[in-house]
Amino acid sequence: MAKHLISKDMDLIIGLIDGWEGKLSWEALCDAVETLIGSRPTRQTLHSHAKIKSAFTHQKGRLKSGFVSTKRPASLSIAEQRIRRLEAENHRLEGENSRLLERFIRWQYNAYKFNISAEKLDAPLSVVERDSSEVRSRS
Repeated sequence: MAKHLISKDMDLIIGLIDGWEGKLSWEALCDAVETLIGSRPTRQTLHSHAKIKSAFTHQKGRLKSGFVSTKRPASLSIAEQRIRRLEAENHRLEGENSRLLERFIRWQYNAYKFNISAEKLDAPLSVVERDSSEVRSRS
């Protein structure tokens, strides 16, 4: 049975995608992920997670844009890789933030449309009593 990806695994995979150099494909990504998480996920497993799919699509577009690195000493090369990875992560997070903002605006409109007040929306969550069955059994 295939291993399910936990959030830590997904963060590692997204970091790998953000720093990817060379030709990017689902199969190459699956091979590279194997060393990170200890098992080789399928292409379908990776593709089914929206964050991984978004990072993959974004990085694929960046690589197609033709960014070419120059020959530099090792220390500058490492810094350049880190900068590119951080820029890719930043751009991906900006896109994710934009999608969340659009969703918030849609929710805001629907709340207004159905006459839900800001006070109701800002109300604290109700407390869940998880130990309530233990309390009843003692009495």
